[in-house]
Amino acid sequence: MENKQIITRKDLKEIATLFLKLGSVAFGGPAAHIAMMENEVVRKRKWMNHEHFLDLVGATNLIPGPNSTEMTMHCGHERAGWKGLVVAGVSFVFPAVIITMVFAWLYQKYGQLPNVEPFIYGIKPAVISIIVFAVYNLGKKALKSIELGILGLATLIACLLGVNEIAALFFFGFAGILFYFFKTIRNNLNSLVPIIGVSFFQSLNLTIFWTFLKVGSILYGSGYVLFAFLDAELVSKGFLSRQELVDAIAVGQFTPGPVLSTATFIGWQLNGFWGAILATIGIFLPSFMFVALLNPLIPKLRKSKYMSAFLDAINIASVAVILSVVISMGKETITDWRTIAIALLSFGAIIVFKKLNSAFIVIGGALVGYLLYLI
Repeated sequence: MENKQIITRKDLKEIATLFLKLGSVAFGGPAAHIAMMENEVVRKRKWMNHEHFLDLVGATNLIPGPNSTEMTMHCGHERAGWKGLVVAGVSFVFPAVIITMVFAWLYQKYGQLPNVEPFIYGIKPAVISIIVFAVYNLGKKALKSIELGILGLATLIACLLGVNEIAALFFFGFAGILFYFFKTIRNNLNSLVPIIGVSFFQSLNLTIFWTFLKVGSILYGSGYVLFAFLDAELVSKGFLSRQELVDAIAVGQFTPGPVLSTATFIGWQLNGFWGAILATIGIFLPSFMFVALLNPLIPKLRKSKYMSAFLDAINIASVAVILSVVISMGKETITDWRTIAIALLSFGAIIVFKKLNSAFIVIGGALVGYLLYLI
């Protein structure tokens, strides 16, 4: 699905506007962000079909870095090549970085975080409704056979039992190849695995940059794995207190956009404005490079019957992983009649108003949650 069209400023402006908007309202983690992207770039704007979107989701799950941020880059590349990739990625990250910088400055100045719990109370169930609807749409396209249905169900069960998401994706992806192998006698395997190593310069101030570049280069799965790495890299070495890390996690959870914007907060605590900038660049730079290398390869992989079987299996497994996230989120979030009401109202709005922007669902959930939280 290579984009041969002439890239115009209008295309880049459209990409920037879309991902700035998503980056400003994308609460709920990678699953929620991907659900919003599916609504915007597949159903509304038709930049690609569901199958290719699923291929990109599956491929993103197999490389290091923040999944949803890498998906924005893939979407931008589909629309406007490498310029679109850069514009989409930067636009999506920008709101979170700016908001996080403000929180980091306030935290450094006053030593505490503002109370945003009443708004988050309503946002979470609204986001769950958005993800459920996206799972339904993506699942319909991914479920191409009984065998894939079995793989998807097995992935869901494995993830709910605590199996690592990346291990599950790889295992069931190769299981898809075995299914295809036993269905056909042909031997037409063409495998291609892009591997990248990133190194950069060093200086006193760029210790921060190097730390976050290392983490960004090896960070698999959810951005929440970031905190385990940072505990080992910064807390155990005395650069950061554990309380500061906990507060950084809180900021990452209640600000929109990628949870990796936590790096901005930590960078600020370590060395002010430039520490925040270097930490942010370090954590996200590997993702831009991975996606730039991987995106053009996906259509070529589709042409191989074995790799196509692998991608089909990865796609259904990715939907199952998202569904397992929804179930886990639901158990933690849908806990009383208020959150049930918000989730049902949000889901109803999505069904009735099919062209309604996801941002309004999130904002509506925040407002209703705030009102109900006061009762």
